[in-house]
Amino acid sequence: MRTLILALMLPLLAAMPADTLNSDSRAAKPAVIPRPMVMKVSRGTFILGLETLILVEIGEGDVRAVGYYLSERLAVALNRNLPVRGTPSREGVRRAILLTTAGADPDLGDEGYELTVTKESVTLRAPTATGLFRGVQTIRQLLPPEFEAGEARNEWRLPCLYVKDKPRYRWRGLLLDTCRHFMTKEFIKRYIDLLAYHKMNVLHWHLTEDQGWRIEIKRYPKLTEIGAWRGEGDARYGGFYSQEDIKEVVAYAQSRHIMVVPEIEMPGHSQAALAAYPDLSCTGGPFEVGTRWGVYSDVYCAGNEKVFEFLEGVLSEVVALFPAQYIHIGGDECPKSRWEECEKCQARIREDDLADEHELQSYFIKRIEGILKRKNRTLIGWDEILEGGLAPSATVQSWRGMSGAIEAATMGHDVISSPTSHCYLDYSHDSISLEKIYSFDPTPPELTPEQAKHILGGEGNMWTEHAPQERVDRQVFPRLCGLAEALWSPAELRNWSDFSRRMKTHYRRLNSLGVNYFIPPPTVLSLDNVFLDEATVLFEDAGPSAEIRYTLDGSDPTRASLLYTGPFRLNESATVTAVLVREGGRMSEPIRMDFLKQTLRPPDPAGDLAPGLKYRYFEGHWTELPHLEDMQPSTTGTAETLGIALRERDEGFAMEFTGHIGVPADGIYTFYTDSDDGSRLYIGSTLVVQNDGLHAPRERRGQIALKAGAHPIRVTMFQAGGDLRLVVSHAGPGFAKQTVPSSVLFHKK
Repeated sequence: MRTLILALMLPLLAAMPADTLNSDSRAAKPAVIPRPMVMKVSRGTFILGLETLILVEIGEGDVRAVGYYLSERLAVALNRNLPVRGTPSREGVRRAILLTTAGADPDLGDEGYELTVTKESVTLRAPTATGLFRGVQTIRQLLPPEFEAGEARNEWRLPCLYVKDKPRYRWRGLLLDTCRHFMTKEFIKRYIDLLAYHKMNVLHWHLTEDQGWRIEIKRYPKLTEIGAWRGEGDARYGGFYSQEDIKEVVAYAQSRHIMVVPEIEMPGHSQAALAAYPDLSCTGGPFEVGTRWGVYSDVYCAGNEKVFEFLEGVLSEVVALFPAQYIHIGGDECPKSRWEECEKCQARIREDDLADEHELQSYFIKRIEGILKRKNRTLIGWDEILEGGLAPSATVQSWRGMSGAIEAATMGHDVISSPTSHCYLDYSHDSISLEKIYSFDPTPPELTPEQAKHILGGEGNMWTEHAPQERVDRQVFPRLCGLAEALWSPAELRNWSDFSRRMKTHYRRLNSLGVNYFIPPPTVLSLDNVFLDEATVLFEDAGPSAEIRYTLDGSDPTRASLLYTGPFRLNESATVTAVLVREGGRMSEPIRMDFLKQTLRPPDPAGDLAPGLKYRYFEGHWTELPHLEDMQPSTTGTAETLGIALRERDEGFAMEFTGHIGVPADGIYTFYTDSDDGSRLYIGSTLVVQNDGLHAPRERRGQIALKAGAHPIRVTMFQAGGDLRLVVSHAGPGFAKQTVPSSVLFHKK
């Protein structure tokens, strides 16, 4: 019978195209991240064992280095180093892995490669050693996740396939801020390895800030003697990298084909430098290294020639340490108040016929660009360097949305896109989810094809005001995986469902690599957390390989806490705290939800009311909402609606709205604030919506039980940069969610 079936099938098989037999339909695609441009899987496997050789072309030193790198990666999992040997191009490669640049397709560029795996051999071909190195990362991901954990076996199996691959963008970076919180040299090297594993190619190393100067400059020793340390209570916090440390990290990055771009902040974010050398300021100090987050008013004096002499001395040593073409000089968030009051700065404005302090900043940046140009380096600055006129050859890193990217590319300047909306990894995962960062496109659709050529790529930014070293993994991963694919893979191949499928395997790789990635907490399906009689607590199903543990007293759950098995009821107020426990015991961060039993709040005997709300407007720079009730506003008035149309500038401000809101019936009311950055909503003295902090546009909700009538309302918000947004909505008995209309807003006459 089996013979008959085979005889019947043979004609059908013969009639099928050859590429069908070797197509993806015959074997599932491996879970490679980022997704290759072309991948065709066929039958069979290559046995990677103790007798496998790594062959490289004779005389190709860079290629040989990639061979040794591959041998080192395989050594732990095979309990021995595979020999790396040179081979003439005519020699066969049976039972070997061949790394070669011979015959490579030049269209693959500097980072592209072709990989062919058959039962007999593995051939990795690329125009450059960098392309071969990128291909080695694909080989690593074709092996089981246990390979990265160093599980020793005598043999491993690679699926037979063909891959042709190259990156979509040539700038695929991660910023690590080591100033707000210091990171060890070993940690930086570990992140270089993680970037390489995901085919990223730029480490943007943020080395100077208000809160710490982290790079040794031998000409100015006080920068690290004083500027590298700040007070934290009774303690002294800080650290710095010696020039030998820098050289070691840069060499390590070069061996991983990663470019390290240093950032030396100027003219703002310079408090640590001014603490060491106060004569470089407008006022002469004294200063201390910054101990709070946010923006400081004291900056380098733009009218003092000693400042440019100092910065040229600093940059001379920086350039000697970093071979990268690019030097980042910041240029962002530079307050002009000291310049406005400084005789030297005002003299500079008059002597150089500058219009104002914005053109003075442009003058400053152009002076620095000239210094770097003489040293054969290219200046990068945040998009504020566009203000007052852009330095001729500068590259712009656009962070306040994509408007800077559009403006710079339209002017013919190169651009790195890293908007707060998608790329700020210090923001919470619910503000910028893995799916959202996966959807990121560095090229604004408004650009013409010619202008779009100026988009070098994108970058994820890991600022560390609230992330010491031990928290960085949870902020960066798994979002770096989504960003890596957005920057490497062809746009037309991007598919969230397919990416999610591959991430199931990739999470196991991250486990093996020791990455403490973010695990989403349980999803609460209970929409109502305020109740009059009883509430039902309902979580989304955790799936087959996870469970939910919870407490009712606000304490953090453990693996021994109550096991969630289905919906349960509450008759009294409780703080439900839950974690998701994955297979293997790893837990998510806890999620807390206050379930509040309330009585209906009576309306306020407000007396005569007039339409609209009172507002107060403040200017300043914050990372969270300040106590506005204790501050003097710069402007006051009456607003018809809740929003920021009455603002006087686009960043560095806060607003407070107070008055009454009318509700039509007794019941539970839900309020929402959708803002960038922080916002809060109070009914009377009760905080109903908490949406504070630095974040991308994000909506938060809260509930309260109200009787029909007018109730006191207070809404506060601040804007630090990025998108401009404040939308306040509500829902209640008899009406669905809607933006709060002006018809229900009042203030006392």
